[in-house]
Amino acid sequence: MNKPVPATALASSDPLHSQSPDIDALLNRIAEGASDRERERVLPFAEIDLIRKARLGALRLPTEVGGGGASIRALFELVIRLGEADANVAHILRNHFSVVERLVRRPQDAQHWQWQEAVAAGAIIGLAATELDTPKVGNVTPNTTLTADGDDYLLNGTKYYSTGTLYSDYVLVRTADASATNAAVLIPVNREGIELVDDWDGLGQRLTATGTSHFRNVRVKRQEVVFDAPDAGYGIPYSNTFAQLFLTAINAGISRAILRDATALVRSRKRTFYYAPSEIPADDPLLQQTVGQIASGAFAAETVVLAAADALDIATDAFDAGDASAADAAHRAALLSAKAKIVADEFAIRSGSLLFDVGGASATKKATNFDRHWRNARTLASHNPNVFKTRSIGQYEISGTPLPAKGFF
Repeated sequence: MNKPVPATALASSDPLHSQSPDIDALLNRIAEGASDRERERVLPFAEIDLIRKARLGALRLPTEVGGGGASIRALFELVIRLGEADANVAHILRNHFSVVERLVRRPQDAQHWQWQEAVAAGAIIGLAATELDTPKVGNVTPNTTLTADGDDYLLNGTKYYSTGTLYSDYVLVRTADASATNAAVLIPVNREGIELVDDWDGLGQRLTATGTSHFRNVRVKRQEVVFDAPDAGYGIPYSNTFAQLFLTAINAGISRAILRDATALVRSRKRTFYYAPSEIPADDPLLQQTVGQIASGAFAAETVVLAAADALDIATDAFDAGDASAADAAHRAALLSAKAKIVADEFAIRSGSLLFDVGGASATKKATNFDRHWRNARTLASHNPNVFKTRSIGQYEISGTPLPAKGFF
């Protein structure tokens, strides 16, 4: 078995700092060459394998089954740091942690226990949910079909935006049976009939393999199917809040990466403009002010993400305990996550532009690849656009209208 990241390093009150040398070393390895990989389009299979070997995907599993026993806040602290190291790698893991949260963390039967065992050993899970011929994204009956065939099923359909699945060991597929009952199928990616196509051509997040997945008469065992229910998996109100906040946390990490690159750029500059107030760029009050803006934005983004993560911890604990307050706590977590997205996205995108104000025209060279920060932040922010979030937040603040319980809230 691969050596796990020590549980004490993952579940302490301050889990992701100096007392976690394994995590620090892993993040440093992932950060090495991140810009070159993105510029040259080198898919990060090696980096994902490091994560697999470190069993980082088991962070939220209980320690007694080999997991980290980490809180949601501790996980999102790590996501922010991972987003700083490589926004593509962080995004690849989003669906893994979302599936773990829904179906693996609290096993319901023998099959669930097998999935938990696989994740504890390092397995990574991808997702195939989106279909382009549905009128709405989110709570719809999938066109991907699950047809009874003896004691098993046959899975047929095509999915798009299958982020991370190319790097994964398992894939969760959203489907529906003959009665139009929605379900999740969790199967190995190497099963016969599965084809994963790396055809994502977005301006940002270029290495996430957010491509097309084909399922052609894929045999699925009955125990590999989880039908939606009001108290489990995708049937739980606000079950997508975790996945939404995960993207926001990556943007908070990008803000930290921009701050890192901005400070290094100012320190390294040897020339300045004729009319600059200081011959030494590092002493230039205007550049200092710009870096101060970037630093403040990074702090704000991280703060709001972790506040929302705290709310998610409260809601998850209430649900796990069967507490009557769980529904209200889930709505509050969704509300804070929506507000966090507005703040973190804005700061990441703005800071991605401010980075060029501290570097001048030479900072736009392809060799620097600084534009990746803005491109990645803009791409992440485009998931479930902020205009829908702000409108729903405003409705709630004015009239108390609850946020949508389905979709990405």
